[in-house]
Amino acid sequence: MSDAYDYFREHAIAAARKARALPPGRPKPKQRTVARVYHLLSKEAALAPNIHHLNDFRAARRLERQIGR
Repeated sequence: MSDAYDYFREHAIAAARKARALPPGRPKPKQRTVARVYHLLSKEAALAPNIHHLNDFRAARRLERQIGR
């Protein structure tokens, strides 16, 4: 296993837990989408680690920060 896989997987788990804790409304589906993006990134990193995933990761982090506002 690569470090990127573990890193993305931990973010996916944390994002999914955060989505479950949110009340029903618009932020909840957005947070679930962020969790799915992290999950997909972890799958891709497990197959072939590369640095191209970082741009996707940064975009997901920006979206997650916007949801938290």
